Amino acid sequence: MTETHASERNDVGRRGEDAAVAYLERSGIRVLERNWRCRAGEIDVIGTDGATLVLIEVKTRRTVAKGSPEEAVTPTKRRRIARVAAGYLATLAEQPPAVRFDVVTLFVLGPERALLRHHRAAFEVGS
Repeated sequence: MTETHASERNDVGRRGEDAAVAYLERSGIRVLERNWRCRAGEIDVIGTDGATLVLIEVKTRRTVAKGSPEEAVTPTKRRRIARVAAGYLATLAEQPPAVRFDVVTLFVLGPERALLRHHRAAFEVGS
């Protein structure tokens, strides 16, 4: 893959994540962290929805050549997110009463247009 192609892909991902965060904030989710990392990996967005801690994976696609954005959140990816979530929870002084895993997907339709879907409680740990 060329450096230009990787840069374009990163730009699409970053713009998708920015759009997802704007949407999440408008829907009442308070964003606490973006791109939180530990040895196990990264969680795109961490926020709260009331008292619930919400860990959010964001997937953006321009084509379906490699499948839909939803298909990119495979069982392996869900297990990795769960491991990163455990790392994040270990850093908290107080555990939240509830934890939810959401997925926000964006399918780019044009330069300033995308179809956004918010899958609340998209999966549970161990699924």
